[in-house]
Amino acid sequence: MEISKEENILFAAEKLFAKNGFGSTSTREICKAANVNISMISYYFGSKEKLYERIFEYRMNESVSFGKDIISKSNLNEWEKFELLIDQFCNRVIRLRAFYTIMQREQLSNKTAFIINFLKTTKINFLEFYAQLIKSGYDNGVFTKLPKVEYIHSTIAGTLFAGVNATPMYKEFAGAQNDANFEAVYYEGLREHLKNVLKYLLGYNEK
Repeated sequence: MEISKEENILFAAEKLFAKNGFGSTSTREICKAANVNISMISYYFGSKEKLYERIFEYRMNESVSFGKDIISKSNLNEWEKFELLIDQFCNRVIRLRAFYTIMQREQLSNKTAFIINFLKTTKINFLEFYAQLIKSGYDNGVFTKLPKVEYIHSTIAGTLFAGVNATPMYKEFAGAQNDANFEAVYYEGLREHLKNVLKYLLGYNEK
């Protein structure tokens, strides 16, 4: 899929911010990686700070969009929507490791008020998605339990982020440094593990 010049700069900056941090990444480096004139950052974003904020807006709006799309699928029951959400969320965390590295770093530093507030708003959107699915699934007899939404969110996000971040260590622990298929098998197992945990928490029994 063809990307715009603005997206090209965003994606180049995202990788550099993840690798070097915000303070250690210059606009000149970003423009060199994106193969654009240095004036393009001012033209599209106004400043490096605004470019940084725009990365969060872009990626988190994508997240909310795919969540809304899953919720709206009338041909799936509530458990099938949970499965699809887990699959897509896991794929997204794997594919966008650079962004999620920046996101977790930003949450720990808690320095940029705009970004922290934006992340909070996005998380609340996902809490609402989960709450809607849980209640609807319980009312429709798909689930037999009503777990706290906060625990479901923590289980999904915590399992995926911890699992993906620790992949190199697990690969070393398994002595699989030279196994080209390790990650594919590992991530499939991670998805299945998370689904099994959620089945128990939601009281879902396959018929």
